[in-house]
Amino acid sequence: MSLVVSKECLDTGSRVQMYKEASNGEHSLQQMELAEISSKISNRDKWREIFSCHGLEINNTIHQKYQDNHKSDYDNKDGMEASQFRSSKKQGQFPSTIPFLIPKPLTVSSNLGGLPISLEMAVGLRKMLFGNTFHVFSYEWKKSCFKFHAPYSDLSYALEAEKASKYQKYGQIRMCSEVIIMGGARAILKAVQVYIIKYCLFVRNREENIPLQGLCEMSQTEQENALAKSLGDILWTAGECRKAIVCLVTTDTYFTPNIDYKIDNLTERLQLFEFFEKEAAQKFICDHIQCFKGEGSHGVILFLYSLLFSRTLERLQKDLDFTTSHLLQFSLGNFICRQAILNVILTGRASPHVFNGFQKFDSEGGVQELLHGVLARSDVGYLRWNKEEVERYRPLQVGSMLKTPKLPIWLCNISGIYSVLFSTNRLLLSDWKMEHIFDLYLYNGQPSQKKTVHLTVDTHSHHWEKNHCEESDPEKRFPSVEMAIRTKWEGAAINWNGAVPFF
Repeated sequence: MSLVVSKECLDTGSRVQMYKEASNGEHSLQQMELAEISSKISNRDKWREIFSCHGLEINNTIHQKYQDNHKSDYDNKDGMEASQFRSSKKQGQFPSTIPFLIPKPLTVSSNLGGLPISLEMAVGLRKMLFGNTFHVFSYEWKKSCFKFHAPYSDLSYALEAEKASKYQKYGQIRMCSEVIIMGGARAILKAVQVYIIKYCLFVRNREENIPLQGLCEMSQTEQENALAKSLGDILWTAGECRKAIVCLVTTDTYFTPNIDYKIDNLTERLQLFEFFEKEAAQKFICDHIQCFKGEGSHGVILFLYSLLFSRTLERLQKDLDFTTSHLLQFSLGNFICRQAILNVILTGRASPHVFNGFQKFDSEGGVQELLHGVLARSDVGYLRWNKEEVERYRPLQVGSMLKTPKLPIWLCNISGIYSVLFSTNRLLLSDWKMEHIFDLYLYNGQPSQKKTVHLTVDTHSHHWEKNHCEESDPEKRFPSVEMAIRTKWEGAAINWNGAVPFF
């Protein structure tokens, strides 16, 4: 029996077969390309592991030189991406192509040229932080790094904070020898956030009044640059504007600990890099920014080490008084910052208290001791509100040096929870006429906050006091945020502009 097939059917069948072959060929080509990429990544990781086992590091000199030579191209591209993103955002779309870069290593080569840490230096560091050489940082500290919210988002200028522990969620703090013990790595993140806002609003820009929108459209490159500039600024100020020390983790271990020192596999691998110009320190940090912002980088610990070495252990000892022998306190299951750490970030000096100057204190033995407070106005400030503290520790309240900084940015400790309050008006604190009705912005870092809170403060209207005479406790009438603001502007009325008040 013969089979007769029409020419039309044969042509149709041929086209279908050709289409299938083309599709299969294209699919196979894509599979080959993916397999080749996977192979290259696998080989890179394999060789990196081999080099690491032998105490070596893959040389990034050529890659770094390439990055330096093409930095301007990258910046221009980043600017084009920002423009495309804004245009797409207005149309309700997003860019179809997003560039990906190979992640940079979190450690540096031991041959980079820093000073290896010694056992003596590590012991001094531990004692200054913990009061002994046996304590090491908790998991919360080790996982903390300087991670921003998504670029071009409403909070693109803001650092993300790890989820609060059950104690921090309820704003619990405790008193210890009349010194207030407060948050851990989250407190340091918020203190650095103050400097990031300072850079973005008042260093990078020279206008008197900058729109908030400028903070909300930052690219990843702009985020990294702001972080590097801010960290370098803090370290340079702590070094009395003469020197900054940057600590990085290397592949080598530099000393053999004795029985009196507990290994943490981080401190023993430090190298210290010394800089005598602020710009040089900032550039170095920018070149190694992944060591501070990358997941698993221990970025907050590295910054804290850099801060203490920049200040020097000798100066730190002179900054402190009899109330504070070391900088971290174990409380509520975690090591948390004492005021001296926050003050060295905000002012460059590790004074244990927040009042102006020095205050005399009569100890139990009749000996008069001297308490160390803040000696001068700094660029950024500090506000604090806690009902129990106001009632019991009135002499230790925040002084005018911190309440009235040179720039309108404050780290706020509100019932043990840290937030940042700022104005975009550079002249707010230098011209009294500006303090009649003005805007403030609040970032508290809680996961529920998706946009910067806009507050309007009226210092001449006292309607907030009306119809509340029957209520004796002001904290029950008004959010703690408002009470903190009124420690600076007494009697001010605060409008939340539609936002739901919190705290």
